[in-house]
Amino acid sequence: MARTAAVERDTKETQIRLKIDLDGTGASKISTGIGFFDHMLTLFAAHSLVDLELSVNGDLEVDGHHTVEDVGIALGAAFKTALGDKKGVRRYGFFLLPMDETLARTAIDFSGRPYLVYDATYPVERVGTFDLELVREFWQGFANAAACNLHVGVLYGSNGHHIAEAIFKSVARSIRAAVESDPRQTGVPSTKGVL
Repeated sequence: MARTAAVERDTKETQIRLKIDLDGTGASKISTGIGFFDHMLTLFAAHSLVDLELSVNGDLEVDGHHTVEDVGIALGAAFKTALGDKKGVRRYGFFLLPMDETLARTAIDFSGRPYLVYDATYPVERVGTFDLELVREFWQGFANAAACNLHVGVLYGSNGHHIAEAIFKSVARSIRAAVESDPRQTGVPSTKGVL
């Protein structure tokens, strides 16, 4: 059974068209209007091996906040749909990712209960025109819509670009592990019988 999803999200602030395939190769076609954000999502697809198609028309004349947050919500909703009842998946994933002077640690549980723990600070406010506080907003939207527990921690780092990139790559690798099929898990990976 295909583990795919398509999401269309239209608000007065953003119009989003998004498709994912959890069993892809990491291929991506992304256009958000925010270059740095496109870069983060491209490497997210590549490291999660989730195929991602995304086009966004957002109110960038205001700033990038609505675009970034709403993409997080749409991507989380797509994951929730594509995972279905979660039978046969590993459910949990974690990764420790070094990127030059930065070390990021992430863990995810597709538990059906949304929660974000985010512990990262940046030495600068922006990378180019991208406001780095939006990284947290993106993952908050994702965790809420995907109904997952997501823990993000940066142990150390001194370059804003590297910190953001390490987070996106580490979460991608954690997700890759969590959504993989577990040949020993025939049902839902919970003693409750449902997630």
